[in-house]
Amino acid sequence: MLASVPVSAQAQGPEGKDFGFGIILIQPLGGTIKYWTSPTNAFVADIGSSYFGALRLQFDYLWHFNPFHSYIVKMYAGPGLAIGFGAGREIFVNQHGDEFVTSDNSTGVGIRAIFGINVIPQRTPLEMFFELGPLIGISPTGVGLDLALGIRFYP
Repeated sequence: MLASVPVSAQAQGPEGKDFGFGIILIQPLGGTIKYWTSPTNAFVADIGSSYFGALRLQFDYLWHFNPFHSYIVKMYAGPGLAIGFGAGREIFVNQHGDEFVTSDNSTGVGIRAIFGINVIPQRTPLEMFFELGPLIGISPTGVGLDLALGIRFYP
């Protein structure tokens, strides 16, 4: 006789929770939220001050994978979008080879490719993360590197 066992699509956040919030440091410096849609996928939104000026919003869609075969340390990758508001200096290298470009635009838009590692200690409601990846400016045009670390709490 076969027994049927219900299978749930439980999130992979700490203690199986699907929503967390916290702080993000470096680029941007501010707040972060994460919503797990499945055991391997999540949406992330960050808001904060860009290191070189303006307010910045960014949104990422992440795929998580487990190359270490660990319950605690995993990796993730995914595409994202960054939107900056207000004039500021960005770490972009433009066509003239200038390393810092001052933008007079009131809004800047770029796409991101994020790669990261997250640590979710067992029996805690916390997730710590470190991520980096290229930022390709669409307006103004240019290329930069995003780097961040942070911590999220899952209530």
